[in-house]
Amino acid sequence: MRLAIRAAVAAGMAGLLMTAAACSSDDNSGSSSGSKNVEVFTWWADGGEKAGLDGLVAAFGTACPNDKFVNGAVAGGAGSNAKAVLASRLQQNDPPDTFQAHAGAELTDYIKSGKIQDLSQEYKDWGLTDAFPKGLIDNLTVGGKIYSVPANIHRANVLWGNKTVLASAGITKDATDLDGFFADLDKLKAKKVTPLALGKDWTQEMLFESLLITELGADKFKGLWTGTTDWAGADITKAINDYKRLLTYTNKDTRDTYDWTDAEKLLMDGKAGYQLMGDWEAADLDAKGFKDYSFSPFPGNAGTYQWLADSFVLPVGAKNAEGTKCWLKVVGSADGQKAFNTKKGSIPARTDANAADYPAYQQAAIADWKSNAQVPSCPHGSACSQGWQGAVGSAQGKFSTDGDVAALQTALVNAAKQFAKA
Repeated sequence: MRLAIRAAVAAGMAGLLMTAAACSSDDNSGSSSGSKNVEVFTWWADGGEKAGLDGLVAAFGTACPNDKFVNGAVAGGAGSNAKAVLASRLQQNDPPDTFQAHAGAELTDYIKSGKIQDLSQEYKDWGLTDAFPKGLIDNLTVGGKIYSVPANIHRANVLWGNKTVLASAGITKDATDLDGFFADLDKLKAKKVTPLALGKDWTQEMLFESLLITELGADKFKGLWTGTTDWAGADITKAINDYKRLLTYTNKDTRDTYDWTDAEKLLMDGKAGYQLMGDWEAADLDAKGFKDYSFSPFPGNAGTYQWLADSFVLPVGAKNAEGTKCWLKVVGSADGQKAFNTKKGSIPARTDANAADYPAYQQAAIADWKSNAQVPSCPHGSACSQGWQGAVGSAQGKFSTDGDVAALQTALVNAAKQFAKA
């Protein structure tokens, strides 16, 4: 319900945003020097995300001097606000020159509706079929074609901690299983701090998915999205009950209104012990000058890397297609990925990256990406379509309020039936 309401609000703003865009970019011929605008539509508006985008823009400026970057960012909600605005623009045949989308199943909606173009030839021309790992190429390929260029790989199932707060509660190392984690959360609760900071919508889905990975293991978790694992099973019921218990350790009064950065601030301010969040948090904490943090896989997730990738596409009807291709080439290049990922907290999608170029967290993540079992993320589009995301988000938003285990499981079963073969 909350996702639907936010989408409606964002869609209502779309007209105003499009009017502003029209006023600023009616003339796509750019300056008198012959440069052309390339409107890049993202949800990277602040923090480590904005720093990463700035790095990529600098690389673009060097590689594509005849084209001018135009920032089309729409902030909020890991892309939910931006996606609503984007949907309205695509419907009105007013696409940006390129837009950010999560790689994987999320792209099927754009492909089926004929909104994005095949980039298979560009992959060959730019050497990307050799630079990216085969598993990623397979995930990006739909009907024998590739439609996006990933800028990075992110990890979703990371538990962040405030070292000082944890130490004050007698926690000297992160728990490796769920029982140990509940025990640590009780220690934090006794210290009168929020044990587990949590935000709304997709952040709750991320926490639930990490718990599902613990309960099911990598193979059965992947089966939730391919139809080989039954959402109606007793193991899912147990996971929902454990998730309900986890919610009792969170900031109950604010979790349905907080964005992920608000929950992060509880951690930074010493008001919370832990937060489950994707590894973009590393760059954001660093950018904000907070260094007193720990990180580890969510308890029970060791050896499993829940991945997502930010990618860019070439829309049908892009005003500056050649400039967009120059942007996409930079996104996939070694220089572009280094400029972007060293600042955003993610790791490069390319296999030829030098781990020594990256801070401590990314070095650990690069090693784990090579050795861990890889599983996708529904809220971040690598596992499921946008329709499936919305159905799960609505169900979990309701559960945050009523705690009805049977109702949540029924909603998850119904979502899988509706969208798994859509």
